[in-house]
Amino acid sequence: MQKSNKSIIDHIPDFLDYCEIEKGLANKTQENYFRYLKKFVGWLKKKNKSDLLPHQLTTDDIWQYRLYLSRHRDEKGKSLKRVTQNYYLIALRALLSYFAAKDVVSIPSDKISLPKDVKKEKTVKFLNLEQIKKLLLAPDINNRNGLRDRAILEALFSTGLRISELVALDQEQFKNIKDKEDLEVSIVGKGNHPRTVYFSKRALGWLKKYLDTRNDNKKPLFINYRARKDSSSRLTPRSIERIVKKCVVKAGLPIFTTPHTLRHSMATDLLAKGVDLRNIQEFLGHQSINSTQIYTHVTNKRLRDIHREFHSGQDLD
Repeated sequence: MQKSNKSIIDHIPDFLDYCEIEKGLANKTQENYFRYLKKFVGWLKKKNKSDLLPHQLTTDDIWQYRLYLSRHRDEKGKSLKRVTQNYYLIALRALLSYFAAKDVVSIPSDKISLPKDVKKEKTVKFLNLEQIKKLLLAPDINNRNGLRDRAILEALFSTGLRISELVALDQEQFKNIKDKEDLEVSIVGKGNHPRTVYFSKRALGWLKKYLDTRNDNKKPLFINYRARKDSSSRLTPRSIERIVKKCVVKAGLPIFTTPHTLRHSMATDLLAKGVDLRNIQEFLGHQSINSTQIYTHVTNKRLRDIHREFHSGQDLD
């Protein structure tokens, strides 16, 4: 670990590059981090601490910033919701985690605790199977770009891969897919944790059709055909987002649909079919079952429907 002579503010652009290149985070996540960190930058400037170095940041600074967030009022006199305050703190925690990853001396990210009494109801947005079918049929499979896009959509829904995990796949991992019913692929997931993802026979079929159009030895599984010869041909997370958005518009689906929506859709489809939540945790690569709990709205609805069908009390009438 070493002390940096760059101010915390000057580190933020490097942090955002790290989020894109090394963490493979979606463009929207990077935008949110930048937006929430602007509040911290504003606070530093207000306190005449623009030149504060990472190792000079103290737990008292964190406490004073938390007080600032809790007492902040906008132009209309409206305060920040507790959930919104959490977003600002999560962004700052991510910055501190970046310092640790780069061996820059600063306080540990776990020094910023998040209130446990904040009731944050995550609304999981997902597509039903009819909508999934429309999305899968959107690409024009009569050209190589369309075949690639179809293979991307099929892979996302089949596996529940994160966008960063999808773009990291290599062609070598799929060299023996002919006649396979399904395929297990070992990857390095979020937080550098190894895990196994499962491709269905259907997804493999489309991957094979796509790979049959490839006559190159390029390493990436999904490539940008328009990439310059002197640059990487691997599709970026942003490229995948654009492909999905284009297909969403063509299929006439809700505008909230993103690559991550397909991950949610895969999980909710499995849960609706009765798959145990612990198994869903493994499929998605969640380190904690708490992350998977956001899908319990599906199991709760299923239990309600079962109760209505089999235990309505009509037999007593």
